[in-house]
Amino acid sequence: MHGALFDPYPPAFIPHEVDMVRVQEQVAADGVSAPAGVDRSALEQVVTAAGNDGIELKIVVIEDNPPIDTPLRDIANEVGQQHPGATVLVLSPSFAGTYSPSYDRATLEAGEDLAKTGNPVQSAENFVSQLNTPIFPWTALTVVLLAVVVLGAALARVAGVRARRRADPESACAAEG
Repeated sequence: MHGALFDPYPPAFIPHEVDMVRVQEQVAADGVSAPAGVDRSALEQVVTAAGNDGIELKIVVIEDNPPIDTPLRDIANEVGQQHPGATVLVLSPSFAGTYSPSYDRATLEAGEDLAKTGNPVQSAENFVSQLNTPIFPWTALTVVLLAVVVLGAALARVAGVRARRRADPESACAAEG
């Protein structure tokens, strides 16, 4: 369905004060786009450390908070389109937005929660740390627990049938004869 009533892809909202041409140029140069006053070299070190861990990371820092955090994800998507395979972290003073073809949304949002410190370097380090944190294998645990329950139910049934046979040996003999 397309048209005036339905558009499956809402337009990206990037705040007018964010110069995406400049952002893309800076990210292409060293993986970091940040305004003056932000410690770019420390952010570049985070990008390098992430690369050593196998994470192609791009970091964008914007100066002001947008009214809501959605534009940060839109900025991350725009940068991610120019850098296929990269995980993108966009930070404002109070919000974080991400894009990644490599990590699931739950992992990214857990990282976003840790990246809302107000300090871009600490936020980026926290985000990378979350990406490197092993996730508990809930699926494997569920399968094992389900197998234990099924096995327990089967053993209980077998024990119940045997107990009934032992408790009433005459009816078992009458049924045989």
